[in-house]
Amino acid sequence: MEFGLATELFPNEYRIEADLESAYPVDLNLVTIIQQLHQHLDPRTVFACFGKIMGQYLPLHGVQLSYKQYHFQWGRQGGYSIEQHLTLADTMVTVNYNLKAPLVPSQAQRLNQLQELVLQPLFNAIQFQEISKQAMFDALTQLGNRHYYLEQIKKEIARAERNHSTFSLVTLDLDNFKQLNDRFGHQLGDEALVSFAKLLNQVVRDTDQAFRIGGDEFTILVQGDAQAAAILCERILSALEQLANIESYQVRTSLGIAQWANNDSEQSLYQKSDSALYQAKAMGRQCYSIYQPKDC
Repeated sequence: MEFGLATELFPNEYRIEADLESAYPVDLNLVTIIQQLHQHLDPRTVFACFGKIMGQYLPLHGVQLSYKQYHFQWGRQGGYSIEQHLTLADTMVTVNYNLKAPLVPSQAQRLNQLQELVLQPLFNAIQFQEISKQAMFDALTQLGNRHYYLEQIKKEIARAERNHSTFSLVTLDLDNFKQLNDRFGHQLGDEALVSFAKLLNQVVRDTDQAFRIGGDEFTILVQGDAQAAAILCERILSALEQLANIESYQVRTSLGIAQWANNDSEQSLYQKSDSALYQAKAMGRQCYSIYQPKDC
């Protein structure tokens, strides 16, 4: 990969002084630095590693980097400022350095050496994150997809067994969604799905997770018992009534709740919540139902 570099200095804040003896190490172990940067696949961890390395060789307060929609920061702002513009994969990268003191020429050369080392591992980490996100999240709604849901429910079961705790599964779909698609087209149907997904993200707690597992079918993993899940369902029903672009087309939702019990697998728990979902439909839709064992 080729990197283009252009440096913009702020004359009122920054100047290069005579090459005086520096208190920072002079020798760069480039192999070790490259190995450190390539150890991680999380972009923010890679950038934090870069900031720490830069701080070992330069009088650095902090550093910020902007690339596409990504913004990374290490350390703090203040002091002398340098802004540099680089090209990574035909896209502009802006790097801002906040220095404790002006750089001597050897330090400026060192800065240019180090910053080029971070771009490739940072780009690799960003690509890995984007590919991983595509594998875990539904492209239309940005909710977790079926594969991610199956991974997470296995983890929740393992956690519940280990901690002797519980959680609940909510299964829901959009009533009258097929009629909406047939009458007004798939574009409007997609818009309804996106709007509903945003609604779910707004009402679920940070500890809960929502997924689109196919078509107009969604699931939510709720940290808590069936009553906690019921409170969430009530919030969803209330919020849906305020969603004008769905409400005007008579699109509703039905929800089924199942609380995890010992010996429940991901399949049996889903079957329970799905059974409760169909009970809600039988009750008239735009409501929720809690699964009750047959011997209750």
